[in-house]
Amino acid sequence: MKRVLLVGLLVALPVLGAEKFPGIGRAATSAEIKAWDIDVRPDFQGLPPGSGSVHKGQQVWESKCESCHGIFGESTDVFSPLVGGTTAADIRSGHVANLRREDYPQRTTLMKLATLSTLWDYINRAMPWNAPKSLTTEEVYAVTAYILNLGDIVHADFVLSDRNIREVQKLLPNRNGATFFAPMWNVRGKGDTHNTACMSHCATEIAMASVFPDYARNAHGNLAEQNRLIGPVRGTDTSQAAATGHAGASPASAASHGADAAALAKLYNCSVCHQRDQKVVGPAFRDVAEKYRDRADAESTLLAKVRLGGSGVWGAVPMPPNTHVPERDLLTLVRWVLAGGRP
Repeated sequence: MKRVLLVGLLVALPVLGAEKFPGIGRAATSAEIKAWDIDVRPDFQGLPPGSGSVHKGQQVWESKCESCHGIFGESTDVFSPLVGGTTAADIRSGHVANLRREDYPQRTTLMKLATLSTLWDYINRAMPWNAPKSLTTEEVYAVTAYILNLGDIVHADFVLSDRNIREVQKLLPNRNGATFFAPMWNVRGKGDTHNTACMSHCATEIAMASVFPDYARNAHGNLAEQNRLIGPVRGTDTSQAAATGHAGASPASAASHGADAAALAKLYNCSVCHQRDQKVVGPAFRDVAEKYRDRADAESTLLAKVRLGGSGVWGAVPMPPNTHVPERDLLTLVRWVLAGGRP
């Protein structure tokens, strides 16, 4: 249905618009429609023919996926785990038992995945993060197969294809875990909230706070120390009990506590995307030092780049601005990076 509506809109809107705005717009070409029409539905409508082996998937994984998702899908400091928390009993039942446990610390992708098309479609459209849509059809099948193998859903010699993917869907540990919530689909139905709009004597200050269940509170490290992609936004201090944390907390300058440059890199999340000797999301500190080694303006140039953020020097993935970092901490970090990030 979604595909039919999309194609219909692409064709019909220019025609309708032409009646009101003559000479503006045109009907989409078949090639343009095809470029938009790339989603794969839960019934596998839209899935292209092809195949990929677990062995091929491991090769692609090690070259394009491992740096962010870990060798075995266990995650790095960048993203949450893809694999883990599922059992052979879950594969038989189609329900992941650990999802019912409040003390289980992680919610991995394979624990939550109910439709295999979702995994295939996301890899196809959005991965790898720094070069989305760059994988071939074979590579998408292969990486999907490799992730399934990491979760013990298919064996190491398995070849996933458009011909057998429906059978593999029947093995997903959480295939029966999805719940249909009718109010979300009935646009004419009663809303799922029953609040009354405030029209007089309204509060002028409203405090907002996030509340996490205990099992998830610090599952991925202290949110107060983790930058969002854009802007100097801080999360609640999840290293503390819920009563003591508060949203929007900014950490004190690490330099004021006698921390060294490596601790600063961890505090301000430089080490999430950069390592000393290898490229992760951004370049290695060693490579940055080499690039600026013979430049007299290296320190001032790098200070501006780190402060303002941007992209294009090391690829298309943007680095967020770091306006929240105190000047002395920023200077310490830049000098440390220009020295190659040595301990």
